[in-house]
Amino acid sequence: MEFLLSEFLSKPVWMWLLFISIVITLLVLDLGVFHKDDHVIEVRESLIMSAGYISLGLLFAFFVWWQIGADEAKIYVTAFVVEKTLAMDNIFVIAMIFTYFAIPREYQHRVLFWGILGVIVLRGIMIGLGATIVAQYSWVLYIFAVFLILTGIKMMFTGDKPMDIAQNPVLKFLKKRMHVTEEIHGHAFFVKKPDPKTGKLVRFATPLFLALVLIEIADVVFAVDSVPAVFALTTDPFIVYTSNIFAILGLRALFFALAAIMHRFEYLKYALSLLLVFIGSKIFVADLLGWEKFPPAWSLGITFVILTVGVVVSLIKTRGTPPGGGHGGQVASPAE
Repeated sequence: MEFLLSEFLSKPVWMWLLFISIVITLLVLDLGVFHKDDHVIEVRESLIMSAGYISLGLLFAFFVWWQIGADEAKIYVTAFVVEKTLAMDNIFVIAMIFTYFAIPREYQHRVLFWGILGVIVLRGIMIGLGATIVAQYSWVLYIFAVFLILTGIKMMFTGDKPMDIAQNPVLKFLKKRMHVTEEIHGHAFFVKKPDPKTGKLVRFATPLFLALVLIEIADVVFAVDSVPAVFALTTDPFIVYTSNIFAILGLRALFFALAAIMHRFEYLKYALSLLLVFIGSKIFVADLLGWEKFPPAWSLGITFVILTVGVVVSLIKTRGTPPGGGHGGQVASPAE
């Protein structure tokens, strides 16, 4: 009992164990029950899965309210919405990776599932390090704030650069250091085949494994923006981590419904850039006005207004635009 009540990163251990238990239960049900057999996930199933994850993520806000407080619950919801929205471009990149490796649709969920496990660990490491640094050097928050403002301004005035997956240095490294098959071998990440030089059976990586590695790297790259954004909202590692993981779980579930219509959100990047500038500037506004912190209710309200306007404008402006019309003309649909 003493162990459960002891604190880890400013929160009782039992709260962390409860959250981890929820995530593990969701993952076991996902792969072990609902997706035990490989199959193509259609839009309807994708929307149902995503609605379930979003509902659980928002219900967790009531738990935060009950255990920590109303302001913290508002910050959690804000962080949840910000993380989910910032990860939208991640869906586009994942779709490009699947298209490049010609991953069949029935195996895409398996890659995303194992990718989630990597995200849980990598985000935990990044957030743990960030929380430790911020706790000892609070001025680092101002660096995060300036970084977010500059990132938002850069996003506003620079166009999207087409992603050349073939020239990815990690992909080149893996192909140079590992045996890699050119063809898909079911849902296997590795298979044993004769070495072309020696004839001995050796382990080959399949395109599914290469896709998994690149998806994990893409998440780390996107986390460079999203993690500082959430730290700019709150320095509570429990809220930062739980909001991150719930948002990502739901977004990966929504991938199969969103990937084919990402071109309809072409103008959302301007809303995201404005959102990053707003989040980064909050700490300076609070200091200027002599506030202890920027009001959480204001953060939540302004975030919803910015994103709602961005989505509405995107849907109006891209009405009738065919798939592939945005993001530099790249095709953003899942591989068939």
